[in-house]
Amino acid sequence: MGEENKRRGEGGGGGNNKRGGGNGQMMMLMLLVALVVMFFVSMFSSQFAMSSSKKITYSEFVTMVKEDKVKSVVFETYQINITPKLQENELSIVTYYTGRVNDEELLPLLQEHDVDIDGKIPDNSMQIIYSIVSIVLPIVLLWGLLYYFMKKSGGAGIMGVGRSNAKVYVERETGVTFKDVAGQDEAKESLQEVVDFLHNPGKYTKIGAKLPKGALLVGPPGTGKTLLAKAVAGEAHVPFFSLAGSDFVEMFVGVGASRVRDLFKDAQKNAPCIIFIDEIDAIGKSRDSHYGNDEREQTLNQLLAEMDGFDTSKGLLILAATNRPEVLDKALLRPGRFDRRIIVDKPDLKGRKDTLKVHSKDVLMDDSVDLDEIALATSGAVGSDLANIINEAAINAVKSGRKVVQQQDLFESVEVVIAGKEKKDRILSDKEKKIVAYHEVGHALVSALRKGSEPVQKITIVPRTMGALGYVMQVPEEEKYLMSKQELETQIITYMGGRAAEEIFFDSVTTGASNDIEKATKVARAMVTQYGMSERFGLMGLESIENKYLDGRTVLNCGDATAADIDEEVKDILKKSYDEAKKLISENREIEEEIAAFLYKEETITGKKFMEIYRKAKGIPEPEEDGEGKSLNENDGEEDENKGSSTIDIVVDDDYD
Repeated sequence: MGEENKRRGEGGGGGNNKRGGGNGQMMMLMLLVALVVMFFVSMFSSQFAMSSSKKITYSEFVTMVKEDKVKSVVFETYQINITPKLQENELSIVTYYTGRVNDEELLPLLQEHDVDIDGKIPDNSMQIIYSIVSIVLPIVLLWGLLYYFMKKSGGAGIMGVGRSNAKVYVERETGVTFKDVAGQDEAKESLQEVVDFLHNPGKYTKIGAKLPKGALLVGPPGTGKTLLAKAVAGEAHVPFFSLAGSDFVEMFVGVGASRVRDLFKDAQKNAPCIIFIDEIDAIGKSRDSHYGNDEREQTLNQLLAEMDGFDTSKGLLILAATNRPEVLDKALLRPGRFDRRIIVDKPDLKGRKDTLKVHSKDVLMDDSVDLDEIALATSGAVGSDLANIINEAAINAVKSGRKVVQQQDLFESVEVVIAGKEKKDRILSDKEKKIVAYHEVGHALVSALRKGSEPVQKITIVPRTMGALGYVMQVPEEEKYLMSKQELETQIITYMGGRAAEEIFFDSVTTGASNDIEKATKVARAMVTQYGMSERFGLMGLESIENKYLDGRTVLNCGDATAADIDEEVKDILKKSYDEAKKLISENREIEEEIAAFLYKEETITGKKFMEIYRKAKGIPEPEEDGEGKSLNENDGEEDENKGSSTIDIVVDDDYD
């Protein structure tokens, strides 16, 4: 099967199979050649006959008659053909012709000199043939060209407009297997059953099981949905038809439906095989009666009909991917069409570590590199983010003149992906630099003083290309999937720490807290509307997530009066958090000033150095270290050290300018 499929090539429908009609094409070609020959014969025959005679003037003709040099004449409609008498020493007669003139004296003159006179009845048959050919031949040629292009496009319209343009990967040509996909164990397990069915259909059909017609891969962008689909084809060793939903849609009516028909026709010829439609929401959106029977709806209807019509026993499987399952038509999601919904979500801690290993297998790494720390620091990252982080780390190592990637390169790449590169050409004034230093230390100090906060990894006031003039990086020591009310309140208070420090030490506030306010408001609003953590509203669900896998945008499910009350409740939470942040910083002014002065001088300090200054100022002894040199207590909060969170937290302040 491999050699046969290789001959099918890539593109179109995956085949150079003859579509029949070879005899018809030969007859058409012969007819065209005959018509062309007849046309040229009729056009040049008269010119060929005239080329054997010599044209003379009428005066010369009259002179020849008077000199008895003319043997005979033949009168035609527009000319007179002249046959001269054979003169001495002449071996052949050269005939002449001249134009016909209305001369009443010509006939008596010819009779006087014994010239044979004859007239030729005009033959219009060739003229009729010439006229017919001149009209019919262009039409036949045009029709022949259209017919030729139609056959070349497989009957799918002129120049293949309605032809499926799916890319065809034959057997192992996808170059991807399940080993190349990490962090999606549950999704791979679901798809492994499909692969086994394609390999061993007998053991399933024997018990009466049928191959699922379709599987829908659902998840955020960058999680590896397309990669998983290619891995299925690579594992099953079957042809893989890959195209996007937008490939079906054109400006011509009916093109999308034609392409769907052609795709399934070619796929059935190559069965067993896999059809993969990426971003299927481009054609699979719910049908709306307000817009009538438009082109997209026709394409969707044809897709539904084709999915109902093919036989799964041939081993034809349809995979589709989307990050907007909520907009898909219900008829597309019913059993019998897309039988399975496979969630390809953001990887967990183990999944991120495995993904980092996959992407770093061809990258030279130092023995001291700990991918566990990078996986912990990148909670919420998808596969494409992790691949980008590894690549950025390799670039950083080369720029630094190293031959291997070190741990500092990986952490720097995490910051580059999240906050951008250092902006070395932006020079802050002394006043602005001091404000930024107090602002960032305010975040870090509140975090150290509060229960349930994340350990500080780094504090910097070096501007970044994404607009940040400084930030605090907090990395959890373990991944958590639940957040308590107290931990969420700590997050909000930490966000408010920067603004509180500005007001306390400079008796003014700046625009630098805009990002903090945005994040704090989002958390507070979720506590009220989604998590049921408000005493005023209790367990009411007031908001729902509209696009779960994209931007996570929420929609209110309440009236205007309730919405106003929600705003008041959020405002109260933010005000209490801000007052708490001001209280904590006011009670620890000396520590804030000492650390801010040190940060102003150094511009960047590590979380370890921050905690060292903090403990010394508070009179707290240094914590013990385990066998690997790691601190057993990195966050000496006054209330408790409940470390860990579900996401990496970088408090970015990006609106000072």
